[in-house]
Amino acid sequence: MVKKTISYFWSLRREFIKYFIVGFSGLFLDMGSLILLKEVFDILPWMAVLMSQAVLLVYNFTLNKYWSFRNKVMHHKQVIRYLSLAMFNYFFSFGTMYVFNHIMGYDYRMVRILSIAVMVSWNFFLYKYWVYRIEKITLVQAQNIENA
Repeated sequence: MVKKTISYFWSLRREFIKYFIVGFSGLFLDMGSLILLKEVFDILPWMAVLMSQAVLLVYNFTLNKYWSFRNKVMHHKQVIRYLSLAMFNYFFSFGTMYVFNHIMGYDYRMVRILSIAVMVSWNFFLYKYWVYRIEKITLVQAQNIENA
């Protein structure tokens, strides 16, 4: 059981490293845009998080889909799943920023970094096994595609 588990996680290492690189570069984009919007344009941190997420959604979806998880299929289901997860993460980010910065007074940069760290913990597996999952088609579906 332990050997199987270790073998399983070892088999995911390349995808996870790529996912981590995309996430780490996204962290720089996220924090850079957050600090720029807050410090230069004097936008409230929770508003800045809402604004910067649109760019990061496209960036993360594209790089994770085609590079991290090498998924070339463009199913509308993947986009819907990604946007559903992104919406959940979006509200989680907004909520943590609002509660911990706006209400409790913690530094917005630390709140953002910690909220990203929490989201990373569930996103890898949700991306791999839910968002970018390739649906298996049945023999009948394959024949219908072939005959079309």
